[in-house]
Amino acid sequence: MSAVTDFRVGAFALPKVDSCGKYLGKKTYWKLYTIENLFRIIIHSVLNAQLGPTWWANAVDPKIQGRAQKSQNRYAKRPWHTNPGSHDIYYTNLSDLSEIMRANAHLFRPVVQDIDQWIVKIQQILLPRNIVGHMNFPNSNDRQRIDVLYSDCQMLVAHLQHQPVLALLIP
Repeated sequence: MSAVTDFRVGAFALPKVDSCGKYLGKKTYWKLYTIENLFRIIIHSVLNAQLGPTWWANAVDPKIQGRAQKSQNRYAKRPWHTNPGSHDIYYTNLSDLSEIMRANAHLFRPVVQDIDQWIVKIQQILLPRNIVGHMNFPNSNDRQRIDVLYSDCQMLVAHLQHQPVLALLIP
């Protein structure tokens, strides 16, 4: 089987566009989906344990809260579309999740001692994530960055699941 390459580097062929989409869906998109949602779960779990159920109002920058509220309002105006989720955190971007962790790093350190490194790892995949999220084809280095962060997230979650002080909760 030949390697899938970016459809934009050659003459137009509909099967090549399809191949790119299938390849990214099968190899990359689902990992980004998992990464973002695992960080939502981790953030919610840690901040809920540290600050209680009103953590969003107390620990999230008002600008992020405002963007999330605007997004919620857009969905409320179109109830026939799928709603991202019931908690405010589902209306954030990966960059917002990184900022929430940075601003509350002192609350994460008791459970995730290397929180600063995790924030850097997230920052390193923001552009590759946007490439995939906006339906473009990332290069092999960016796909590898996503693969590594996905693998690291799996290990982090396994570690957190064995911590008696933290229950992983779905927001």
